[in-house]
Order: sequence, then structure tokens, then C-alpha cells
Amino acid sequence: MKLNSNHLNWHHITLLVFLLCQSACSPKSTFRIIEKPITWNSEREALSLQYLKERHGLDKKSASIEPKMVVVHWTAINTIEVTFDVFDPPALAGREDLTGASLLNVSSQFLIDRDGTIFRLLPDTTFARHTIGLNYLAIGVENIGSDKMPLTKQQLKANEELVRYLKSKYEIDYVIGHHEYQNFQTTELWKEANPDYRTIKTDPGDSFMKKLRKNLEDLNLKPVPTL
Repeated sequence: MKLNSNHLNWHHITLLVFLLCQSACSPKSTFRIIEKPITWNSEREALSLQYLKERHGLDKKSASIEPKMVVVHWTAINTIEVTFDVFDPPALAGREDLTGASLLNVSSQFLIDRDGTIFRLLPDTTFARHTIGLNYLAIGVENIGSDKMPLTKQQLKANEELVRYLKSKYEIDYVIGHHEYQNFQTTELWKEANPDYRTIKTDPGDSFMKKLRKNLEDLNLKPVPTL
């Protein structure tokens, strides 16, 4: 009886240690989205509807999108706080290259900090001005970074998790870098009224997008068209 009792106790201890290790040591998903909404009011809605009509040729009753694409950006601004302050006003000021096309301020649906924290600035399917010719079907993901401040491993992971989350909700066909947007000019997806309205972008760069696409291979996303 003593031997069996000792054997039983050892078995229980071993099982307990195993379960504790599984609980404490197993990797857990930390994916979450923090709500940090920018201003959405009658002015922003009116400017968004005007943009949809004048730039994309879409006469809509609500400033919404049907997502088919995720566009990854970097902010060229060093902090979340300053970026939020830039995106928050409904109307754009001080950028003649953009105000000539519309007074609607630039923004995006999501913003990712250097440590991988994800903020939602607008609802997923609410219109945002972030990519010429493609806003009407694209969810924008801004990342705090620049040419001099390359995006981090934490941001890479956060972008991957966010894309997987969005893909599970919407029929996302493409995940592109902002610098690749002009490759869609010759496709049926492109909607921009002015053939001369273009800006040259470098964000977030080929290196980051190559890593992101490799991590998303199992989603079987469509390749970016070639010009």
C-alpha cells in the first residue's frame, strides 16, 4: 500500500507540473485591437462622399467600402500621438499636393505602434483617404516608421495578425505596400478621375512586404500586378 501511495502521489505531482507548464509556458495569442477613434462627423462624412463621387466615380449614400485589399503604410511620423493629431481633423490643411484633389483629410482604418500595439481609428468598412485610386475598396494600415526608422519585428507580427483577422471577415484578395499602388492603374480595380493625380511613395518598402507576404503564404492572396 505504501508503494502504491507513493507511486500515486508522484504521478499526480508529474501531471500537475505538466499542466502548469502548459498553462504558463505555451505561447498565447496576444492579438487585440484598441479602439482609438478619430473624429467622424457630418463634415468628414460629406467630404468622404464627395471624394467617392468626384475621385472614384461612385455616387453612394454612405461613406463605406467593401474591402478587397489591405494597403500597408508607414507614417513618416515618429509617434502615435502626433499621428493621431494629424489624422483626427476631418479637413486637410497645408498640403497643396493633396488639397487640390480634395479637402478630405488623410487617415486610415488602423494604426500600429512600434511595439506592435494595434489601434482602430475608424470602423473596418468606413471610408478613409489613404491610397489614390483604391480607397473605395482598401483598408489602410499605418505603421509608425519611416525610411530612417524601419518597421519593427513586432510591427511585422502585428500586421500579419491583423491581415489574418481581416481576411477572416472580408474577401481580401490583395495585401500591398503603399509603394505598389500604381501597379493597379491598368486593372479594373483602379478608380481615379484625374489621370495625372499621382504621388510617389516608398512605404513600407519591398523588404517589409516580402517578409509579410511570406508569413501570409497560406492565405493564397493574389499577386500584385506588374506594369
